[in-house]
Amino acid sequence: MKQETIEKLKSFYLNGFVQALKEQEESASYSQMSFDERLSFLVDSEFLRRKNNRIQAALRFAKLKENACIEDLDYSAQRNLKKSLIAELADCIWVKKSQNIIITGPTGVGKSFLASALAEKACRLEIKTLHIKINELLRLIMLSHAEGSYPRLIAKFSKISLLIIDEWLRNPLSPEQAREILDLIDERYKKLATVFCSQLPVKNWHQAIHDPTAADAILDRIIHNSHRIELSGDSLRKTKQGETSLRSDNL
Repeated sequence: MKQETIEKLKSFYLNGFVQALKEQEESASYSQMSFDERLSFLVDSEFLRRKNNRIQAALRFAKLKENACIEDLDYSAQRNLKKSLIAELADCIWVKKSQNIIITGPTGVGKSFLASALAEKACRLEIKTLHIKINELLRLIMLSHAEGSYPRLIAKFSKISLLIIDEWLRNPLSPEQAREILDLIDERYKKLATVFCSQLPVKNWHQAIHDPTAADAILDRIIHNSHRIELSGDSLRKTKQGETSLRSDNL
């Protein structure tokens, strides 16, 4: 292949095409293939390269807290994590239906890991996803008000198909914070999907929102359109530390 042609292909950002073309030139196994077969291989290579690039960009944008995937989930009986439910959620149809997921349980049982695993699958399906802690979300909202960029911030969150709010209600929401969160949730209600990760049982959420009217509205929009996962068992962090100590003792 002439270098001039290679440079033209690169100018069109067809790097996957170019790499596959070089592979065809260097391997005799392709000589028995028809023109259509070889062209199909070249197009497939470029298509996969671009798809992988989009997935990597989606994962970077998502800012996932954990390096997790659904295949690595622990379904031990004491965790109360049902494999059948995860299999149902893995196709991300719930995101397309603008449903929510509530993940609760004590510290260390893997709430963030599970949320990250579901988000990682969404990213691989090229669903725009973002992970954020509630305190960081509140900070961004307050800062946007001070800078006059609140409409842009809300517009940004209205374009995120899957939003993961971690450490939800770790601290009680003040009346002002509750109204801000209500505005955000109301903007996403029945249009976009949200995952809430919380140590606090759902039955205690209302009292952690210090504005009864806003609490009613927030919970009405979250709870009645959600899949609920209540994790239990020992802290996975303690388990991993114990395994590490045991391996060290055996060295």
